[in-house]
Amino acid sequence: MLNESYNKELLLPKILDRYSMDLTELLNAVDAAVWGPPMIILLLGCHIYTTIRTKVIQRKLPLALKLSVTKDDGAEGDVSNFGAMATSLASTLGTGSIVGVATAVLSGGPGAVLWMWLTGILGMATKYTEVFAAMKYRVKDWRGEMMGGAMHVWEQRYKRPDGTVPWWAKLAAIWFALLACITIFGIGSAVQTSAITSVVRANFGWDPAIVSAFVCGTALLVILGGLQKVSGICEKLVPIMGGAYILGCIYILFCNSSFLVESFCLIFECAFTPKAAFGGAVGSGIMFALQFGCARGLFSNEAGLGTAPLISSAAASKNPARQALVAMTGPFWCTVVICLVSGLVIVSTLCAHPNLIADAGVSDGATLANAVFGTIPTIGTPVLMLGIICFAYSTILGWSYYGERVTLYLFGRRWVPLYIGLYICMGFLGGIGVGDIAWTATDISNALMAIPNIIMVLLCTGMVAKETQHYVYDGNIDEEDSHHAPTLEEKSAFLRNKA
Repeated sequence: MLNESYNKELLLPKILDRYSMDLTELLNAVDAAVWGPPMIILLLGCHIYTTIRTKVIQRKLPLALKLSVTKDDGAEGDVSNFGAMATSLASTLGTGSIVGVATAVLSGGPGAVLWMWLTGILGMATKYTEVFAAMKYRVKDWRGEMMGGAMHVWEQRYKRPDGTVPWWAKLAAIWFALLACITIFGIGSAVQTSAITSVVRANFGWDPAIVSAFVCGTALLVILGGLQKVSGICEKLVPIMGGAYILGCIYILFCNSSFLVESFCLIFECAFTPKAAFGGAVGSGIMFALQFGCARGLFSNEAGLGTAPLISSAAASKNPARQALVAMTGPFWCTVVICLVSGLVIVSTLCAHPNLIADAGVSDGATLANAVFGTIPTIGTPVLMLGIICFAYSTILGWSYYGERVTLYLFGRRWVPLYIGLYICMGFLGGIGVGDIAWTATDISNALMAIPNIIMVLLCTGMVAKETQHYVYDGNIDEEDSHHAPTLEEKSAFLRNKA
Protein backbone atom coordinates (compact mmCIF):
# COMPACT_ATOMS: atom_id res chain seq x y z
CA MET A 1 0.00 0.00 0.00
CA LEU A 2 2.82 2.35 0.93
CA ASN A 3 4.61 1.41 -2.27
CA GLU A 4 1.50 2.14 -4.28
CA SER A 5 1.06 5.54 -2.60
CA TYR A 6 4.72 6.36 -3.18
CA ASN A 7 4.45 5.46 -6.85
CA LYS A 8 1.35 7.64 -7.18
CA GLU A 9 3.21 10.59 -5.62
CA LEU A 10 5.92 10.21 -8.21
CA LEU A 11 3.55 9.57 -11.07
CA LEU A 12 1.25 12.56 -10.59
CA PRO A 13 3.94 15.27 -11.07
CA LYS A 14 5.17 13.41 -14.15
CA ILE A 15 1.67 13.39 -15.62
CA LEU A 16 1.19 17.09 -14.87
CA ASP A 17 4.57 17.95 -16.37
CA ARG A 18 3.76 15.91 -19.45
CA TYR A 19 0.42 17.66 -20.00
CA SER A 20 2.00 21.05 -19.27
CA MET A 21 4.67 20.39 -21.89
CA ASP A 22 2.05 19.22 -24.37
CA LEU A 23 -0.04 22.35 -23.75
CA THR A 24 3.01 24.61 -24.12
CA GLU A 25 3.98 22.93 -27.38
CA LEU A 26 0.41 23.21 -28.66
CA LEU A 27 0.16 26.91 -27.78
CA ASN A 28 3.57 27.61 -29.34
CA ALA A 29 2.45 25.90 -32.54
CA VAL A 30 -0.79 27.90 -32.63
CA ASP A 31 1.14 31.10 -31.85
CA ALA A 32 3.54 30.49 -34.73
CA ALA A 33 0.58 29.82 -37.03
CA VAL A 34 -1.47 32.93 -36.17
CA TRP A 35 1.59 35.19 -36.34
CA GLY A 36 2.82 33.50 -39.50
CA PRO A 37 2.92 34.80 -43.08
CA PRO A 38 -0.91 35.08 -43.50
CA MET A 39 -1.24 37.54 -40.59
CA ILE A 40 1.82 39.48 -41.70
CA ILE A 41 0.46 39.68 -45.26
CA LEU A 42 -2.95 40.80 -43.93
CA LEU A 43 -1.51 43.57 -41.77
CA LEU A 44 1.07 44.69 -44.34
CA GLY A 45 -1.57 44.61 -47.08
CA CYS A 46 -3.80 46.77 -44.90
CA HIS A 47 -0.92 49.23 -44.42
CA ILE A 48 -0.33 49.49 -48.18
CA TYR A 49 -4.06 49.80 -48.98
CA THR A 50 -4.69 52.55 -46.41
CA THR A 51 -1.59 54.38 -47.64
CA ILE A 52 -3.03 54.43 -51.16
CA ARG A 53 -6.58 55.37 -50.09
CA THR A 54 -5.39 58.25 -47.90
CA LYS A 55 -3.16 59.56 -50.71
CA VAL A 56 0.00 58.83 -48.69
CA ILE A 57 -1.08 60.54 -45.50
CA GLN A 58 2.50 60.02 -44.22
CA ARG A 59 3.54 63.15 -46.14
CA LYS A 60 1.51 65.15 -43.61
CA LEU A 61 3.87 64.08 -40.80
CA PRO A 62 5.14 67.67 -40.18
CA LEU A 63 1.53 68.80 -39.65
CA ALA A 64 0.89 65.78 -37.42
CA LEU A 65 3.91 66.58 -35.24
CA LYS A 66 2.75 70.19 -34.92
CA LEU A 67 -0.80 69.14 -33.94
CA SER A 68 0.54 66.67 -31.34
CA VAL A 69 1.77 69.58 -29.22
CA THR A 70 -1.17 71.88 -30.02
CA LYS A 71 -4.08 71.97 -27.58
CA ASP A 72 -7.60 72.03 -29.02
CA ASP A 73 -9.23 74.57 -26.69
CA GLY A 74 -12.95 74.06 -26.29
CA ALA A 75 -13.00 70.69 -28.06
CA GLU A 76 -14.97 67.80 -26.54
CA GLY A 77 -12.82 65.14 -24.83
CA ASP A 78 -11.24 63.92 -21.61
CA VAL A 79 -7.50 64.39 -22.29
CA SER A 80 -5.35 66.55 -24.55
CA ASN A 81 -4.08 65.47 -27.97
CA PHE A 82 -0.62 65.09 -26.52
CA GLY A 83 -1.89 63.20 -23.47
CA ALA A 84 -3.67 60.65 -25.65
CA MET A 85 -0.64 60.29 -27.92
CA ALA A 86 1.74 59.93 -24.97
CA THR A 87 -0.46 57.27 -23.32
CA SER A 88 -0.73 55.38 -26.61
CA LEU A 89 3.02 55.64 -27.14
CA ALA A 90 3.63 54.49 -23.56
CA SER A 91 1.67 51.34 -24.40
CA THR A 92 3.65 50.53 -27.54
CA LEU A 93 7.11 51.35 -26.19
CA GLY A 94 7.65 48.05 -24.42
CA THR A 95 10.46 45.53 -24.30
CA GLY A 96 9.88 44.82 -27.99
CA SER A 97 11.50 48.16 -28.84
CA ILE A 98 14.84 46.73 -27.66
CA VAL A 99 14.70 42.96 -27.15
CA GLY A 100 12.22 42.48 -30.00
CA VAL A 101 14.50 44.31 -32.41
CA ALA A 102 17.44 42.17 -31.29
CA THR A 103 15.32 39.07 -31.91
CA ALA A 104 14.49 40.28 -35.43
CA VAL A 105 18.19 40.84 -36.24
CA LEU A 106 19.18 37.48 -34.76
CA SER A 107 16.49 35.56 -36.64
CA GLY A 108 16.20 37.56 -39.86
CA GLY A 109 19.65 39.12 -40.21
CA PRO A 110 20.57 42.82 -40.57
CA GLY A 111 18.11 43.20 -43.47
CA ALA A 112 15.25 42.86 -40.99
CA VAL A 113 16.01 46.42 -39.79
CA LEU A 114 15.09 47.89 -43.19
CA TRP A 115 11.83 45.95 -43.46
CA MET A 116 10.98 46.88 -39.89
CA TRP A 117 11.54 50.55 -40.71
CA LEU A 118 9.45 50.42 -43.90
CA THR A 119 6.64 48.65 -42.04
CA GLY A 120 6.64 51.46 -39.49
CA ILE A 121 6.29 54.07 -42.24
CA LEU A 122 3.43 52.22 -43.94
CA GLY A 123 1.78 51.53 -40.57
CA MET A 124 1.25 55.25 -40.06
CA ALA A 125 -1.61 55.15 -42.60
CA THR A 126 -3.38 52.27 -40.83
CA LYS A 127 -2.98 53.96 -37.45
CA TYR A 128 -4.46 57.14 -38.98
CA THR A 129 -7.43 55.25 -40.45
CA GLU A 130 -8.35 53.24 -37.36
CA VAL A 131 -8.16 56.27 -35.07
CA PHE A 132 -10.17 58.39 -37.53
CA ALA A 133 -12.94 55.77 -37.49
CA ALA A 134 -12.80 55.51 -33.68
CA MET A 135 -13.12 59.30 -33.33
CA LYS A 136 -15.95 59.41 -35.89
CA TYR A 137 -18.01 56.78 -34.04
CA ARG A 138 -17.02 57.40 -30.44
CA VAL A 139 -19.62 57.48 -27.69
CA LYS A 140 -20.01 58.77 -24.14
CA ASP A 141 -20.42 56.50 -21.18
CA TRP A 142 -23.06 57.21 -18.53
CA ARG A 143 -20.56 59.44 -16.66
CA GLY A 144 -19.95 61.59 -19.71
CA GLU A 145 -16.49 60.15 -20.45
CA MET A 146 -15.52 59.40 -24.04
CA MET A 147 -15.25 55.82 -25.29
CA GLY A 148 -14.10 54.49 -28.64
CA GLY A 149 -12.44 51.62 -30.41
CA ALA A 150 -13.26 48.90 -32.90
CA MET A 151 -16.21 47.60 -30.87
CA HIS A 152 -17.97 50.98 -30.92
CA VAL A 153 -17.22 51.49 -34.62
CA TRP A 154 -18.91 48.18 -35.41
CA GLU A 155 -21.95 49.08 -33.32
CA GLN A 156 -22.40 52.74 -34.25
CA ARG A 157 -21.58 52.47 -37.96
CA TYR A 158 -24.06 49.64 -38.57
CA LYS A 159 -26.76 50.53 -36.05
CA ARG A 160 -30.28 50.36 -37.51
CA PRO A 161 -32.76 53.28 -37.29
CA ASP A 162 -34.56 51.49 -34.44
CA GLY A 163 -31.35 51.40 -32.39
CA THR A 164 -30.63 47.68 -32.79
CA VAL A 165 -27.31 46.32 -34.08
CA PRO A 166 -27.07 43.47 -36.64
CA TRP A 167 -25.85 40.22 -35.10
CA TRP A 168 -22.73 40.11 -37.26
CA ALA A 169 -21.67 43.63 -36.22
CA LYS A 170 -22.36 42.80 -32.57
CA LEU A 171 -20.34 39.57 -32.94
CA ALA A 172 -17.36 41.45 -34.40
CA ALA A 173 -17.55 44.05 -31.63
CA ILE A 174 -17.66 41.49 -28.81
CA TRP A 175 -15.00 39.36 -30.53
CA PHE A 176 -12.56 42.27 -30.51
CA ALA A 177 -13.37 43.35 -26.94
CA LEU A 178 -13.16 39.86 -25.41
CA LEU A 179 -9.83 39.03 -27.03
CA ALA A 180 -8.48 42.45 -26.11
CA CYS A 181 -9.51 41.79 -22.51
CA ILE A 182 -7.54 38.51 -22.52
CA THR A 183 -4.52 39.99 -24.29
CA ILE A 184 -4.16 42.84 -21.83
CA PHE A 185 -3.43 40.56 -18.87
CA GLY A 186 -0.42 39.01 -20.55
CA ILE A 187 1.14 41.58 -22.86
CA GLY A 188 0.17 44.64 -20.86
CA SER A 189 0.90 43.34 -17.37
CA ALA A 190 2.67 40.01 -16.83
CA VAL A 191 5.30 40.27 -19.58
CA GLN A 192 6.28 43.83 -18.74
CA THR A 193 6.68 43.16 -15.00
CA SER A 194 8.71 40.06 -15.84
CA ALA A 195 11.06 42.17 -17.97
CA ILE A 196 11.56 44.67 -15.14
CA THR A 197 12.28 42.04 -12.46
CA SER A 198 14.65 40.16 -14.79
CA VAL A 199 16.70 43.27 -15.53
CA VAL A 200 16.83 44.37 -11.89
CA ARG A 201 17.80 40.89 -10.68
CA ALA A 202 20.53 40.59 -13.32
CA ASN A 203 22.07 43.94 -12.43
CA PHE A 204 21.41 44.27 -8.69
CA GLY A 205 20.47 40.77 -7.52
CA TRP A 206 17.24 42.00 -5.88
CA ASP A 207 14.44 39.58 -5.03
CA PRO A 208 11.94 39.46 -7.94
CA ALA A 209 8.99 39.24 -5.51
CA ILE A 210 9.96 42.52 -3.82
CA VAL A 211 10.60 44.28 -7.13
CA SER A 212 7.35 42.94 -8.58
CA ALA A 213 5.37 44.06 -5.52
CA PHE A 214 6.89 47.57 -5.75
CA VAL A 215 6.21 47.89 -9.48
CA CYS A 216 2.63 46.63 -9.21
CA GLY A 217 1.93 48.70 -6.08
CA THR A 218 3.06 51.98 -7.62
CA ALA A 219 1.26 51.16 -10.87
CA LEU A 220 -1.95 50.50 -8.91
CA LEU A 221 -1.77 53.92 -7.26
CA VAL A 222 -1.47 55.57 -10.67
CA ILE A 223 -4.24 53.45 -12.23
CA LEU A 224 -6.67 54.23 -9.40
CA GLY A 225 -6.19 57.91 -10.18
CA GLY A 226 -8.06 57.39 -13.46
CA LEU A 227 -7.28 58.50 -17.00
CA GLN A 228 -6.13 61.99 -15.98
CA LYS A 229 -3.50 60.51 -13.64
CA VAL A 230 -2.36 57.86 -16.15
CA SER A 231 -2.09 60.33 -19.03
CA GLY A 232 -0.41 62.90 -16.77
CA ILE A 233 2.32 60.43 -15.82
CA CYS A 234 2.71 59.29 -19.44
CA GLU A 235 2.96 62.90 -20.67
CA LYS A 236 6.04 63.35 -18.48
CA LEU A 237 7.51 59.84 -18.59
CA VAL A 238 7.35 59.15 -22.35
CA PRO A 239 9.30 62.22 -23.60
CA ILE A 240 11.93 61.84 -20.87
CA MET A 241 12.49 58.11 -21.26
CA GLY A 242 12.26 58.18 -25.05
CA GLY A 243 14.62 61.14 -25.33
CA ALA A 244 17.11 59.64 -22.85
CA TYR A 245 17.12 56.30 -24.68
CA ILE A 246 17.61 57.96 -28.08
CA LEU A 247 20.46 60.12 -26.75
CA GLY A 248 22.11 57.05 -25.21
CA CYS A 249 21.83 55.19 -28.51
CA ILE A 250 23.22 58.18 -30.42
CA TYR A 251 26.25 58.15 -28.11
CA ILE A 252 26.71 54.43 -28.77
CA LEU A 253 26.42 55.04 -32.51
CA PHE A 254 29.06 57.78 -32.16
CA CYS A 255 31.35 55.22 -30.51
CA ASN A 256 30.63 52.89 -33.45
CA SER A 257 30.87 55.69 -36.04
CA SER A 258 33.62 53.96 -38.03
CA PHE A 259 31.24 51.04 -38.65
CA LEU A 260 28.09 53.00 -39.56
CA VAL A 261 28.68 52.99 -43.33
CA GLU A 262 29.34 49.26 -43.21
CA SER A 263 26.19 48.78 -41.12
CA PHE A 264 23.94 50.65 -43.58
CA CYS A 265 25.44 48.77 -46.52
CA LEU A 266 24.91 45.45 -44.73
CA ILE A 267 21.31 46.30 -43.83
CA PHE A 268 20.39 47.17 -47.43
CA GLU A 269 22.33 44.25 -48.92
CA CYS A 270 20.83 41.67 -46.57
CA ALA A 271 17.31 43.04 -47.15
CA PHE A 272 17.41 42.08 -50.84
CA THR A 273 20.06 39.36 -51.15
CA PRO A 274 20.84 36.16 -49.19
CA LYS A 275 23.98 36.74 -47.16
CA ALA A 276 25.59 35.38 -44.00
CA ALA A 277 26.65 38.05 -41.53
CA PHE A 278 28.88 38.42 -38.49
CA GLY A 279 31.18 35.52 -39.15
CA GLY A 280 28.33 33.32 -40.37
CA ALA A 281 26.55 33.48 -37.01
CA VAL A 282 23.47 35.12 -38.57
CA GLY A 283 22.00 33.84 -41.80
CA SER A 284 20.05 36.34 -43.82
CA GLY A 285 17.72 34.88 -46.37
CA ILE A 286 15.49 37.45 -48.06
CA MET A 287 12.27 35.85 -46.82
CA PHE A 288 13.56 35.57 -43.24
CA ALA A 289 14.62 39.23 -43.26
CA LEU A 290 11.23 40.23 -44.66
CA GLN A 291 9.24 38.04 -42.27
CA PHE A 292 11.03 38.93 -39.04
CA GLY A 293 11.51 42.59 -39.92
CA CYS A 294 7.86 43.10 -40.85
CA ALA A 295 6.69 41.11 -37.81
CA ARG A 296 8.73 43.31 -35.47
CA GLY A 297 7.59 46.49 -37.18
CA LEU A 298 3.94 45.40 -37.05
CA PHE A 299 4.13 44.31 -33.43
CA SER A 300 6.11 47.30 -32.14
CA ASN A 301 3.73 50.07 -33.20
CA GLU A 302 0.48 48.03 -32.99
CA ALA A 303 -0.90 49.69 -36.12
CA GLY A 304 -3.90 47.61 -37.14
CA LEU A 305 -4.22 45.81 -33.81
CA GLY A 306 -6.84 48.25 -32.55
CA THR A 307 -5.26 49.31 -29.25
CA ALA A 308 -4.44 52.99 -29.91
CA PRO A 309 -8.06 53.99 -30.74
CA LEU A 310 -9.10 52.96 -27.22
CA ILE A 311 -7.21 55.94 -25.79
CA SER A 312 -7.15 58.25 -28.82
CA SER A 313 -10.94 58.42 -28.88
CA ALA A 314 -10.86 60.10 -25.45
CA ALA A 315 -8.83 63.03 -26.80
CA ALA A 316 -10.19 66.56 -27.02
CA SER A 317 -10.15 67.24 -30.76
CA LYS A 318 -12.12 69.52 -33.09
CA ASN A 319 -12.54 66.81 -35.70
CA PRO A 320 -11.48 63.18 -36.29
CA ALA A 321 -8.71 64.09 -38.72
CA ARG A 322 -6.75 66.13 -36.17
CA GLN A 323 -6.51 63.32 -33.62
CA ALA A 324 -5.90 60.73 -36.34
CA LEU A 325 -2.90 62.76 -37.51
CA VAL A 326 -1.63 63.00 -33.93
CA ALA A 327 -2.03 59.23 -33.46
CA MET A 328 -0.11 58.70 -36.70
CA THR A 329 3.01 60.03 -35.00
CA GLY A 330 3.00 56.96 -32.73
CA PRO A 331 4.40 54.51 -35.34
CA PHE A 332 6.83 57.23 -36.41
CA TRP A 333 8.35 57.62 -32.94
CA CYS A 334 8.07 53.98 -31.93
CA THR A 335 9.26 52.16 -35.06
CA VAL A 336 10.71 54.69 -37.48
CA VAL A 337 12.85 56.34 -34.77
CA ILE A 338 13.29 54.21 -31.62
CA CYS A 339 13.27 50.74 -33.19
CA LEU A 340 15.57 52.04 -35.94
CA VAL A 341 18.19 53.38 -33.53
CA SER A 342 17.98 50.11 -31.57
CA GLY A 343 18.57 48.19 -34.80
CA LEU A 344 21.49 50.41 -35.82
CA VAL A 345 23.11 50.03 -32.38
CA ILE A 346 22.85 46.24 -32.62
CA VAL A 347 24.08 45.96 -36.22
CA SER A 348 26.95 48.47 -35.82
CA THR A 349 28.12 46.79 -32.61
CA LEU A 350 28.06 43.38 -34.31
CA CYS A 351 30.05 44.85 -37.20
CA ALA A 352 32.60 46.09 -34.63
CA HIS A 353 32.59 42.71 -32.84
CA PRO A 354 31.72 40.09 -35.51
CA ASN A 355 32.36 37.16 -33.14
CA LEU A 356 30.20 38.58 -30.31
CA ILE A 357 27.30 36.16 -30.85
CA ALA A 358 29.52 33.10 -30.56
CA ASP A 359 31.74 34.47 -27.79
CA ALA A 360 28.79 35.58 -25.60
CA GLY A 361 26.82 32.40 -26.18
CA VAL A 362 23.85 34.33 -27.57
CA SER A 363 20.73 32.20 -27.85
CA ASP A 364 17.88 34.71 -28.05
CA GLY A 365 17.06 38.39 -28.43
CA ALA A 366 17.46 39.18 -24.72
CA THR A 367 20.98 37.75 -24.50
CA LEU A 368 21.93 39.47 -27.76
CA ALA A 369 20.74 42.85 -26.44
CA ASN A 370 22.70 42.31 -23.21
CA ALA A 371 25.83 41.32 -25.12
CA VAL A 372 25.60 44.26 -27.54
CA PHE A 373 24.97 47.00 -24.98
CA GLY A 374 27.52 45.39 -22.63
CA THR A 375 30.33 46.10 -25.12
CA ILE A 376 29.91 49.85 -24.62
CA PRO A 377 31.93 51.00 -21.59
CA THR A 378 30.17 52.87 -18.77
CA ILE A 379 26.97 53.86 -20.57
CA GLY A 380 25.95 50.71 -22.50
CA THR A 381 24.42 48.58 -19.73
CA PRO A 382 22.68 51.51 -17.94
CA VAL A 383 21.05 52.58 -21.23
CA LEU A 384 19.72 49.06 -21.78
CA MET A 385 18.58 48.66 -18.18
CA LEU A 386 16.82 52.03 -17.89
CA GLY A 387 15.30 51.64 -21.37
CA ILE A 388 13.73 48.27 -20.56
CA ILE A 389 12.52 49.35 -17.09
CA CYS A 390 10.96 52.63 -18.24
CA PHE A 391 9.47 51.21 -21.43
CA ALA A 392 7.98 48.23 -19.60
CA TYR A 393 6.56 50.35 -16.74
CA SER A 394 4.91 52.80 -19.13
CA THR A 395 3.35 49.88 -21.00
CA ILE A 396 1.78 48.63 -17.76
CA LEU A 397 0.13 52.03 -17.27
CA GLY A 398 -1.04 52.45 -20.86
CA TRP A 399 -2.54 48.99 -21.25
CA SER A 400 -4.37 49.32 -17.94
CA TYR A 401 -6.58 51.98 -19.52
CA TYR A 402 -7.20 49.77 -22.56
CA GLY A 403 -8.39 47.03 -20.25
CA GLU A 404 -10.67 49.37 -18.34
CA ARG A 405 -12.36 50.52 -21.56
CA VAL A 406 -13.05 47.03 -22.93
CA THR A 407 -14.20 45.78 -19.50
CA LEU A 408 -16.56 48.74 -19.25
CA TYR A 409 -17.93 47.96 -22.71
CA LEU A 410 -18.35 44.23 -22.09
CA PHE A 411 -19.62 44.04 -18.53
CA GLY A 412 -20.36 47.51 -17.17
CA ARG A 413 -18.65 49.72 -14.57
CA ARG A 414 -19.19 47.44 -11.60
CA TRP A 415 -16.70 44.97 -13.12
CA VAL A 416 -13.91 47.51 -13.56
CA PRO A 417 -12.50 47.19 -9.97
CA LEU A 418 -12.32 43.40 -10.43
CA TYR A 419 -10.47 43.87 -13.71
CA ILE A 420 -7.96 46.23 -12.06
CA GLY A 421 -7.36 43.70 -9.27
CA LEU A 422 -6.77 40.86 -11.75
CA TYR A 423 -4.52 43.09 -13.88
CA ILE A 424 -2.27 43.89 -10.93
CA CYS A 425 -2.24 40.23 -9.76
CA MET A 426 -1.19 39.07 -13.24
CA GLY A 427 1.57 41.65 -13.19
CA PHE A 428 2.87 40.33 -9.86
CA LEU A 429 2.73 36.71 -11.03
CA GLY A 430 4.57 37.62 -14.21
CA GLY A 431 7.25 39.35 -12.15
CA ILE A 432 7.98 36.25 -10.06
CA GLY A 433 8.27 34.01 -13.11
CA VAL A 434 4.77 32.60 -13.41
CA GLY A 435 2.83 32.59 -16.63
CA ASP A 436 4.86 31.48 -19.68
CA ILE A 437 1.76 29.66 -20.89
CA ALA A 438 -0.34 32.75 -20.19
CA TRP A 439 2.05 34.87 -22.27
CA THR A 440 1.78 32.54 -25.26
CA ALA A 441 -2.01 32.43 -24.92
CA THR A 442 -2.28 36.23 -24.83
CA ASP A 443 0.05 36.52 -27.81
CA ILE A 444 -2.40 34.32 -29.74
CA SER A 445 -5.37 36.43 -28.63
CA ASN A 446 -3.45 39.55 -29.69
CA ALA A 447 -3.34 38.26 -33.26
CA LEU A 448 -6.97 37.12 -33.24
CA MET A 449 -8.27 40.46 -31.93
CA ALA A 450 -6.55 42.18 -34.86
CA ILE A 451 -8.84 40.42 -37.37
CA PRO A 452 -12.14 42.25 -36.60
CA ASN A 453 -10.16 45.50 -36.29
CA ILE A 454 -8.51 45.09 -39.71
CA ILE A 455 -11.87 44.25 -41.29
CA MET A 456 -13.29 47.38 -39.68
CA VAL A 457 -10.40 49.48 -41.00
CA LEU A 458 -10.86 48.16 -44.55
CA LEU A 459 -14.63 48.81 -44.44
CA CYS A 460 -14.07 52.39 -43.23
CA THR A 461 -11.36 53.40 -45.71
CA GLY A 462 -13.86 54.90 -48.16
CA MET A 463 -15.38 57.15 -45.51
CA VAL A 464 -11.96 58.06 -44.10
CA ALA A 465 -10.58 58.86 -47.57
CA LYS A 466 -13.53 61.15 -48.36
CA GLU A 467 -13.38 63.07 -45.09
CA THR A 468 -9.57 63.23 -45.16
CA GLN A 469 -9.84 65.01 -48.50
CA HIS A 470 -12.11 67.58 -46.87
CA TYR A 471 -10.25 68.10 -43.60
CA VAL A 472 -6.61 67.58 -44.56
CA TYR A 473 -6.13 68.19 -48.27
CA ASP A 474 -8.77 70.92 -48.76
CA GLY A 475 -7.38 72.95 -45.85
CA ASN A 476 -10.21 72.51 -43.29
CA ILE A 477 -8.14 70.99 -40.49
CA ASP A 478 -9.42 73.60 -37.98
CA GLU A 479 -13.08 72.99 -38.78
CA GLU A 480 -15.32 71.94 -35.89
CA ASP A 481 -17.05 68.60 -36.37
CA SER A 482 -20.81 69.00 -35.88
CA HIS A 483 -21.29 65.38 -34.80
CA HIS A 484 -21.86 64.84 -31.08
CA ALA A 485 -21.11 61.52 -29.43
CA PRO A 486 -24.22 59.64 -28.27
CA THR A 487 -24.49 58.35 -24.70
CA LEU A 488 -24.11 54.61 -24.17
CA GLU A 489 -26.57 52.72 -22.01
CA GLU A 490 -25.20 51.33 -18.73
CA LYS A 491 -25.64 47.71 -19.72
CA SER A 492 -23.48 44.75 -20.61
CA ALA A 493 -22.58 44.55 -24.31
CA PHE A 494 -24.42 41.24 -24.40
CA LEU A 495 -27.72 42.99 -23.56
CA ARG A 496 -27.26 46.44 -25.10
CA ASN A 497 -28.77 47.23 -28.53
CA LYS A 498 -30.16 43.72 -28.76
CA ALA A 499 -32.28 43.04 -31.83
